[in-house]
Amino acid sequence: MSDVQAVNREFERYDQVRKAHTYRLAESDSDEFDGEYEIATLDFARFLDGDEKERAHFAAEFGAALRDIGFAVLTGHGVDPALYDDMHEAVLDLFHSTTVEERMRFRAERYGSVNQGYFPIEETSDIHPDLVEGWVWCRRAFDIPQQRDGPFCAERFWPNAEYEQRFRRLVLAHEPLFKPIAQAMLQGLGTDAHAYDDKLTRTNFGLRANYYPPMTGEQDASGAGRLLGHEDVDLFTILPATKVDGLQVWNHRTGKWVRMRAPHGSIIINTGDYMQRITNDLLPSTTHRVGKPADGSHRATPRVSFPIAVYVWEDEMLEVLPGLGKPKYDPIKAITFHTRSTSKFYGEDYAVDSA
Repeated sequence: MSDVQAVNREFERYDQVRKAHTYRLAESDSDEFDGEYEIATLDFARFLDGDEKERAHFAAEFGAALRDIGFAVLTGHGVDPALYDDMHEAVLDLFHSTTVEERMRFRAERYGSVNQGYFPIEETSDIHPDLVEGWVWCRRAFDIPQQRDGPFCAERFWPNAEYEQRFRRLVLAHEPLFKPIAQAMLQGLGTDAHAYDDKLTRTNFGLRANYYPPMTGEQDASGAGRLLGHEDVDLFTILPATKVDGLQVWNHRTGKWVRMRAPHGSIIINTGDYMQRITNDLLPSTTHRVGKPADGSHRATPRVSFPIAVYVWEDEMLEVLPGLGKPKYDPIKAITFHTRSTSKFYGEDYAVDSA
């Protein structure tokens, strides 16, 4: 496990898309912050409910925001903010009501492409001691429509079946957004807005519950990060705005970090490695991390987040979409792309090569 001085360049051999900048994985006193840049906040109802002209205007603005920094904030998405409040409490309850020994029964292992299960604190990644506990569930962990080999069994993935039912509500609320979000992205680039409709029908995803316990004085002084600087490997991530600050986004144009602040009830969208690959680098997979909140609450207050990473199934091919220039990348099967990328977090033997 690397120390807190590690930089991303030490692991660039795993990257499956171009990432040109250099950054330290953990927050540092030498980091510069961009206090003037504002990540775009857009009303998604304009795309969901608008006429053809309004949808086109939204897609252009959404595409421009993502091309600029890879992040945007969406309001008007139709999900009740009360659900996000309940999910916040559900994550706290999950981590407070179970022991580490109980959680370790669900220690993360690879299911297809996704490393699914429980990650103890400081073990989210092999390359850095993050101060976060995580729990990931992919589609296979939910009693929702999908192809499966046998009957659903919640006990394979959950310490209590009631948690599956509770977290399933978030999945059912967000899944209808997968296709319109992708459509708006692709329309904003001028390529076929519906190119991924079939791939995103009952597709795979990773719902992650992150629990950041209050930091001890020793942890605070150590220089360790709450969550290391990284890029998501997915098409895009849907992150409901958190109650506690800490998310920091790399502005590749200025070489400075931007502190993310999103209104209650909104969702934060960022594009990942899959999307950078299929859009020929037009939509960047932007570096982000979780640092200490500016108000110093990390010494007393836990932080919770519950992002959903949107993938495609393992056998799908990832290839540059038509009309986006001469392809910089060859077609590649999703499981190969995904596991080669994430083997930097989980070890060399995580990668799967598939013909």
